[in-house]
Amino acid sequence: MEFKRFIKQAGCALVCVTMLAACSDNEGTNTNSTSSELTSSTSAGASNSSEAKTASLDYVDQMDKTKIMSFSINVDEAKWKEMLEKASEEEYISADVTINGTTIKNVGIRPKGNSSLMKVVQNDKTDRFSFKIKFDEYVDGQTWLGLDQIVINNMDADNSYLKEYLSYDIMSSIGVDAPLYAFADISVNGKAWGFYLAVEVLDSAYLDRTQEGEGELYKPNNDNGMMGMGGGNFKAPNGEGMPEMPNGEDMPMLDMKNMPEMPADMENMPAFPADMQPPAEGDGNGGRGAGGFGGRGGMNGAGNGVSLVYSDDNIESYSAIFDNAETKTTEEDHARVITALKNLNAGTDLEKYIDVDAVLKYFAAHTVVVNMDSYTANMAHNYYLYENEGQLSILPWDYNLAFGGFMSGNASDVVNQAIDTPVSGVTLEERPLLGKLLEVPEYKEQYHNYLQEIVDNYFANGKFEQTVSNLNQLTSEHVKNDPTSFTTFDAYSKAVAELTKLGKLRVESIQGQLDGTIPSTTEGQKADKSKLIDASPVDLTKIGNMGKGMGGGRGGLGERPAGTDSGAKSQQAQSDQKQTDKQ
Repeated sequence: MEFKRFIKQAGCALVCVTMLAACSDNEGTNTNSTSSELTSSTSAGASNSSEAKTASLDYVDQMDKTKIMSFSINVDEAKWKEMLEKASEEEYISADVTINGTTIKNVGIRPKGNSSLMKVVQNDKTDRFSFKIKFDEYVDGQTWLGLDQIVINNMDADNSYLKEYLSYDIMSSIGVDAPLYAFADISVNGKAWGFYLAVEVLDSAYLDRTQEGEGELYKPNNDNGMMGMGGGNFKAPNGEGMPEMPNGEDMPMLDMKNMPEMPADMENMPAFPADMQPPAEGDGNGGRGAGGFGGRGGMNGAGNGVSLVYSDDNIESYSAIFDNAETKTTEEDHARVITALKNLNAGTDLEKYIDVDAVLKYFAAHTVVVNMDSYTANMAHNYYLYENEGQLSILPWDYNLAFGGFMSGNASDVVNQAIDTPVSGVTLEERPLLGKLLEVPEYKEQYHNYLQEIVDNYFANGKFEQTVSNLNQLTSEHVKNDPTSFTTFDAYSKAVAELTKLGKLRVESIQGQLDGTIPSTTEGQKADKSKLIDASPVDLTKIGNMGKGMGGGRGGLGERPAGTDSGAKSQQAQSDQKQTDKQ
């Protein structure tokens, strides 16, 4: 570890020199012009280990969550259009990007996402993709004021524009090392593109900011273009490498244009046919751990290590973890992770192999915001695994489907989600990073204490409502002027009000569960539903969810920005909007 520390510190010094040379070209007015002008609470997590390191992380002050960032993307129009047309390939092209007035030349930019990307790909009325910007894709060592990569997220499935922001804010409030985040206006070749959320990518700069450059990062992932459902070798959209169903037929392609709406009551969903049920662990048909179809993630997405279930000591058994390392790792690093997983699953030496305090804080905040597009549900993705000297912890990522936005059923399921079994479609045994800790009475009490801390310090004192109100004041005009919004301004306003209502009821239920007046397990709630909080005043569809994240917007699904070679489609979008307004 000492050698790694030396290498990382030397690399940091090189980045500082490169940064000064690469970011000297300033264009426009920097709304966050100097770090001395900012008082953002987001900078509180930055490392103060040395003046040199602090100087290399100037992006921290620029990502001020109380202000609106600006991104100006200058790019060859033909290459931009081609990239959008081939968005599912997620290939980088070169662009010059000006962030808050500082220009970084020749950076890589590409569309990003999974189900959200495919929804845009398969709709001809919008190009409102989320994007990933990699500053050193073409210039070694290049950063934006010390940051390696940043993403700008398109607010898919979130009419309120607030779900991901609030999730990270709640995480940060309890002491979770969440990524930095801030709202941002995006333009392309001088034309307004959209109002997005900028999020710091968890990479080497993040480690410098939060961990003094120490440790290794992984982003366990078994999606492979199939939204987490089987298909480790799936190659869309040409059908090659399609996984077989248990009955021998090919997996059908999803028609995103004609997807049926999710039923209001997910409990009434028809069951899978018997021959489509995910095989149980160890039955010879599933993957490693809590596998699935062919050990490639399956219908519960848990193959090849993403569930953190220990299977054996073979590095190949955890390819979903190690193939997605965000730092340069070795077999020795991988062996430490496997050893930690082995002890986690056995429940031995937990404090040696798990950063118990950090993990409990994460799950407390995660439980509050009810995000099932995550580790705690079927697909077991959208999180980072951090390892340092053999100890593991979990870090948050991708919360646009929080607050019940992901196949969560009715509002009561979200408001009353059981705090002691906060999983969906899986058991706590299949999610050992949470399950094994909750088996220990001391850790369960500590977890409850963190839930209570969030309730007291973020909700009961009125902070949640005030935060939402402040954010509405900050963002409403930007939402109103968003040329590619997935929603209307009226729907946005209703979503903000509905989200406020949902948050208050959710915390009322959590408080009741902590007090013992409401059952805190799923089984207990099923046995006595009379004690649950009445969630009938909440309409989840107004906030936005996976099934309706792109409906009812400007142009139906977000019209393309003017001047992007899609005039005919933009005219059709305007016609659609007029028809929507009549309805």
